[in-house]
Amino acid sequence: MSMFDVVVIGGGPSGATAADDLARSGYSVALLDRDGRIKPCGGAVPPRMNADFHIPDSQLVAKVTTARMISPTGRKVDIAIENGFVGMVDRDRFDEFLRARAARAGASRVTGTFLRIERDTGTTSVIYRDKTSGEEARLATRLVIGAEVPGGDKIPYVIACHEIIEAPRPSEHYDPTRCDVIYDGAISPDFYGWVFPHGTSASVGMGSMIREVDLKKATAQLRAASGLTDCKTIRREGAPIPLKPMECWDNGREVLLAGDAAGVVALSSGEGIYYAMVGGRVAATACLASGRVRDLKLARQLFMRDHKTVFRVLASMQNAYYRSDERRERFVSLCHDIDVQRLTFEAYMNKKLVRARPLAHVKIGLKNLAHLTRIVPESYV
Repeated sequence: MSMFDVVVIGGGPSGATAADDLARSGYSVALLDRDGRIKPCGGAVPPRMNADFHIPDSQLVAKVTTARMISPTGRKVDIAIENGFVGMVDRDRFDEFLRARAARAGASRVTGTFLRIERDTGTTSVIYRDKTSGEEARLATRLVIGAEVPGGDKIPYVIACHEIIEAPRPSEHYDPTRCDVIYDGAISPDFYGWVFPHGTSASVGMGSMIREVDLKKATAQLRAASGLTDCKTIRREGAPIPLKPMECWDNGREVLLAGDAAGVVALSSGEGIYYAMVGGRVAATACLASGRVRDLKLARQLFMRDHKTVFRVLASMQNAYYRSDERRERFVSLCHDIDVQRLTFEAYMNKKLVRARPLAHVKIGLKNLAHLTRIVPESYV
């Protein structure tokens, strides 16, 4: 049985990126992925992703130039995305593009379901159920990148549910260049709902950490409220989405977590594709560093160096505004502010907090405090 340098478990954006980077660096890599897996995802990606990971424009099924925030009372705030756009990808097509690219770089694609990791006389093996034979099989390896290893019992997560529907004609309810974000406790009591255009289709979904929430019912209510009830449903998907980076990403031996398995999904927004790909890249970098076990810790260090502050700010925003409809109403009201709009999408597109306008940060901080302390009367919200 041949020995791989690295076995990557999970062929989503994180695992496929890690496999691609490692294969291009001359490592022998096996990419293990389940057949037909599609993660529920709105599909929003920043322009920086295209540049950082050489993603062709053809992979974007839509370019959004306006974001509409909708409050519990139906207040709508449209935010123009200046000097850029929010790209949209369909995970069915996008993830396969990434896996195929990794294979062209030299990674060996293996289709099956991960079962466990075994260690015997100094050899580490990834055990999986082969898609074709249905039998257990093994991949001997020196290192393992787990981009789809269960970790939901260790970190908080949202259960997300979405439906891909045929896109309706443009109307007051639906604009193929606008993404709608719905902050309404009737849809999600602790997160949000979304309607994102995907070209000829659209993603309609929501998420919640509250297990009692009926996700299918809430999604149906969202479609009705958005005038999309009569649109044909193409497919439905549901899955947990982690909401906090894990404190440790490696086991001190030969296993390193990446992507969802490491919890790299941004709070407040639930954005995960770009961060997953960054997680895959830093995982590959750690494996390439020197071959020493202690260097696996580099992955988390590199990721948090660049993104820790943004994650902390987004966590604070979710904790402050997602707890009640009264707070959500104030949050949408705050989105009227032009400084909030500009800095929010500059940070989104560039993946870092913009510090070029310190006065704007001060103004936003004061307005945020005024809303949270109810200095701004509810009648003015």
